[in-house]
Amino acid sequence: MAKINSVKRNVKCQSRDDGFTLSFFSMASLCEILVDTQDEALAKKMGIIAANEAWRIEDKYSRYNKSSLCSKMNEKAGEIVAIDNETYQLFAFANQCYEMSEGAFDITSGILRKAWHFDGSDNIPSKEIVEDLLEFIGWHQVDYSPETFYMKQGMEIDFGGFGKEYAVDRAILLLSKIANVPFLVNYGGDLAAYGKKKADKAWQIGIEHPAFTSKKSTIVTVRDGAIATSGDANRFLLKDGQRYSHVLDVKTGWPIKDSPASITVAAPKCIQAGFLATLALLQGKNAEALLQQQEIMHWAIR
Repeated sequence: MAKINSVKRNVKCQSRDDGFTLSFFSMASLCEILVDTQDEALAKKMGIIAANEAWRIEDKYSRYNKSSLCSKMNEKAGEIVAIDNETYQLFAFANQCYEMSEGAFDITSGILRKAWHFDGSDNIPSKEIVEDLLEFIGWHQVDYSPETFYMKQGMEIDFGGFGKEYAVDRAILLLSKIANVPFLVNYGGDLAAYGKKKADKAWQIGIEHPAFTSKKSTIVTVRDGAIATSGDANRFLLKDGQRYSHVLDVKTGWPIKDSPASITVAAPKCIQAGFLATLALLQGKNAEALLQQQEIMHWAIR
């Protein structure tokens, strides 16, 4: 059985009518594994495997962890850095997202956090501060291979745009290899299901309205595949009656206007669903139109 690496890191097991819920905290989110089995030992084993993998990904790729690979790469901007195959594959996915979005989805845009602090206040940065950061944004400026990565001094990368969704997909992959039982992986609302539940029942997932807790949740039925949600419920600024979303236009450095408060997208993989949800938000008022044109199942809240 895998070992939990930190005293603060633990996995809780709670019984349900149709199985067990394993819960832990990672990537600033409550993470849950719902297992449709009466085998408690198996359920606990699955929870620990999923948790350790989530913590591994967090430790390796979180920009909040000063000892992470992400932080070290940012510190060594201007130098050639050695990377492993996992990191290369994530960069390849980031490149694909960049090209498909015509540059709108860019993992070098995280540097804009130096100007924007989405804490619900009215602290709007000056145009000069934002403009000074734009030269350090642009995935086209980086150079990477299966062994190395390079970006110019002053640039930064941030895996936060798909890190949690990647962890969900990794959990599905690892757990499906050791258990032939239905289960659901839910990391802060980004989730994926595996296997058919008993009596061919589906998982029932509630999508909460991002701004008003009094509004009823939208119930989504999931039998297989993944869904991911992107929105600005808890990350925005408000000044003179105008709401500034945390979803930023990388070309201007300023928030996208008229985007939905929340977009939830269904896709075969969670990392795909997350990208599509973010891509839709980047379209502003045309968010729903993009997904409809591509015949992508989605739920939008404005």
